[in-house]
Amino acid sequence: MNIDPAITPVALLPALARMWEASAAKIVSIDRSMAGAKGAPVHTVGGRYAPRGWTEWTRGFEYGSAVLQYDATGEASFLELAMARIRSEMPVHITDFGVHDHGFNQVSTYGNLWRLMGEGRLAENAWQREWLELALRCSGAVQAHRWTDLGGGEGFVHSFNGPHSLFVDTMRTLRVMVLADRLGQVMKGEGDQAISLLGRALAHARATARYVVFYGEGRDIYDEPGRTAHEAIFNIRNGAFRCVGTQQGYSGYSTWTRGLSWAMCGYAELLEFIETVEPADLEAFGGRDAIVAMLDKAAAATCDFYISHSATDGIPFWDTGAPGLRDIEDPYSRPSDPGNDIEPVDSSAAAIAAQGLLRYGAWRRATGRPGAERYAQAGLTVLATLLGAPYLSTDPAHQGLVLHSQYHRPNGWDYVPPGHRTPFGEATLWGDYHMRELALYVQRLAEGGPYLTFFGPVSQ
Repeated sequence: MNIDPAITPVALLPALARMWEASAAKIVSIDRSMAGAKGAPVHTVGGRYAPRGWTEWTRGFEYGSAVLQYDATGEASFLELAMARIRSEMPVHITDFGVHDHGFNQVSTYGNLWRLMGEGRLAENAWQREWLELALRCSGAVQAHRWTDLGGGEGFVHSFNGPHSLFVDTMRTLRVMVLADRLGQVMKGEGDQAISLLGRALAHARATARYVVFYGEGRDIYDEPGRTAHEAIFNIRNGAFRCVGTQQGYSGYSTWTRGLSWAMCGYAELLEFIETVEPADLEAFGGRDAIVAMLDKAAAATCDFYISHSATDGIPFWDTGAPGLRDIEDPYSRPSDPGNDIEPVDSSAAAIAAQGLLRYGAWRRATGRPGAERYAQAGLTVLATLLGAPYLSTDPAHQGLVLHSQYHRPNGWDYVPPGHRTPFGEATLWGDYHMRELALYVQRLAEGGPYLTFFGPVSQ
């Protein structure tokens, strides 16, 4: 990536305004076309959102997008839309024991509404606050219940593949567990055993850092600093780590870039959260210094890897080990080309990663650590690319906001236009949601608004 050192949040405000203008019609269009559909919208096919997959893990992104639209623009109709859909459609997801995606569904919806009330953007209402907090508290406990014990107080929230499976994706969903903990929730086990949600979130982060993130320490011959595997697989009888694998990447020994971006954003946000926790409350889980060191090491490694393995404009290919990359001479020395017929890029990974870069830079700046500006400027560089052609979709007939996003390349689920060999020109709901969250984050920086967080202030 060629990091632009001069770009500023203020300079991006006109492009952000254009994005929100394009976003508004798309949210309304999706709501109308998906009414009564079987399943949540996942990705576009020929410009129209369609359901696809095994769970409704994207439903929160659908309605959460409307909350963010209201947050950014003040257009009350989007708040009304979001409130109506969240009340009717989201309660079933609060107690969904079959998925690890609670942070995606509930924080994007109930969490954003709760945050707005805390900021004074929604009128204080005791019963409504109770409703929002109860949803978040229950969701955090349900997610924490999906637990595989590795012994010695260690373990992880297992994926929907089963108790043997640790997904890198879950790093971005831990926000619901720490938010529930912040709200005072304690999970009760057998015999009313009190189980700390914060403890489980930190244990999961440690397991991911140990088994899914690589640091160039000789773990295997593919141990490149900062790369991530999609999945770590364990023997659940004795808790032993067995191997890395993947579901949506090319290989367990290559880096699926959306998984990398989930790790970047998840670790950066946890670092911000830890700054709001009293050191005494962390002693039982290893102590503040050890926790910060673990999170910082993972965040730095993954962010550095992303910067080194994206095109000059900050957009990555869908996987750094994708076989066609051997046919592209020096693929990271040129701007991205989403229409190439060799290997697709993934703009959704970029939208997620940009927020991770910005948050990690903000945390380093707030804590007096060096290198903060490099990460922050990298995040702004990626955002600037996504706000322009060919990534931002301003066509009102296309329901996607950020084009050239990928869902599941190995399964061939992404739409390939006629006459081409690789998918491009389409959007995914997580890419669009995270673009909106990223845009709101930077808009607030530019306008001097409250720092966008669920946990507490971070210095700008």
